Amino acid sequence: METHGKAPDGADTPDIVVIGMGNVLMQDEGIGVRAVEELEALYELPARVRLVDGGTTGMELFEPMRNADCLVVADAVNADRPPGALVRIANEEIRAFFQTKLSNHQLGLSDLLALLAFKGETPRHVAIIGMVPHSLQNRLGLSEPAAAALGDMVDLLVRELSLLGVEVRPRGEVRAGHWRRQAELEGAA
Repeated sequence: METHGKAPDGADTPDIVVIGMGNVLMQDEGIGVRAVEELEALYELPARVRLVDGGTTGMELFEPMRNADCLVVADAVNADRPPGALVRIANEEIRAFFQTKLSNHQLGLSDLLALLAFKGETPRHVAIIGMVPHSLQNRLGLSEPAAAALGDMVDLLVRELSLLGVEVRPRGEVRAGHWRRQAELEGAA
């Protein structure tokens, strides 16, 4: 899953990077990866939007984030809210976000944002779209409540892209993403 950010005519356009983070082998911990995969399955996005399956990587995400005009991260978050609650943290709120341990990938993401700032390559807009996980069992697939709320998380990603001026159109034919198919296979076994 990766769409690169050049317009069809080859012109440079604002580069928007959407990264799904999480460990898909630990149920709801993989919600970020699954949300970005679902976004790609349901919607056609312009070439200026790059989707990245960040998994549990850290510094490897520096290059996709580098010089991005806008960055949107989807992830599981630890927050003082009930499981399944959706959280949006953006721009000025990001610094406060990292003062508490909200994401299992906090260290890698905060380090990446600090490195981007140090190099003068901070995106003008950064948003984290997260969901408080229900279950972190060692298995593929989301818990039933997280799976039921996945569409709402994707809607938040679509809304964030719309705020950035991106026209998102539903696909004529919905695709099934790799991790969704794998979870369905595990569930059937």
